[in-house]
Amino acid sequence: MSIQAVLFDLDDTLLWDDRSVKEAFQATCEEAAKYYDIDPSELETAVRIEARALYESYETFPFTQMIGINPFEGLWANFTEGENDNFRKLEQLAPGYRTQSWTLGLKALGIDDAELGYKLGELFPAERRKRPFVYEETFEVLKQLKGNYKLLLLTNGSPDLQKEKLAGVPDLAPYFDHIVISGNFGEGKPASSIFHHAMELLGITPEQGVMIGDKLTTDILGSGRVGMPNMWINRHAVSRTDEIVPAYEITNLREIQGVIDTINHSINTVK
Repeated sequence: MSIQAVLFDLDDTLLWDDRSVKEAFQATCEEAAKYYDIDPSELETAVRIEARALYESYETFPFTQMIGINPFEGLWANFTEGENDNFRKLEQLAPGYRTQSWTLGLKALGIDDAELGYKLGELFPAERRKRPFVYEETFEVLKQLKGNYKLLLLTNGSPDLQKEKLAGVPDLAPYFDHIVISGNFGEGKPASSIFHHAMELLGITPEQGVMIGDKLTTDILGSGRVGMPNMWINRHAVSRTDEIVPAYEITNLREIQGVIDTINHSINTVK
């Protein structure tokens, strides 16, 4: 029973989301430095802290945790899709959240300027949308795998935002037989339900799939719970505890085929 399907996470697995967010913060904070004598990196730190605290204060926070939408996605998402009532609440909260996060970040540096806070809150989404980065090897590896395996994209997030990320890199979505977004499904990774849903779409058992992702707490924990082999992509040599142990650890997507061959060989050896 060899590997039949490969399941991919999206953010920081295929798309370089961390870079997109970091560069958007840099550009926005550098704009703020044109108005006041501030260190852009200090403003970024302050806004990140204030945004997270504000995000966690909303009644929607447990829902965003379950779906897997982080505070910095909230700084540029519109939340216009998704059937759950919480998406309508988030849609209403989003404009004020953007303004307040940046205004409070400025205040933390001793600057009381709500007008600039609003301007920066609107600039950040525009800067983020300019930066749809993919990793160098993403398309090379997808091209290699396509045709040999069923491919499924399993991503946490708000439906409109994840679709927008994919639209920013239009060549990406066609590689996948199925795309599952937690905000549409109703639960996010690591919930077993979303992995079972993905397996039903693919028509596979857990042993016939392999999950590739960068987050131990979602991609690796969730796939491990349902008995699916997994690969933790650790591009930045992050150290981990033995709390969540991936079946395999890789540093580059180009290692995927080699690991699949290893898995298949071990299955055949056991037989």
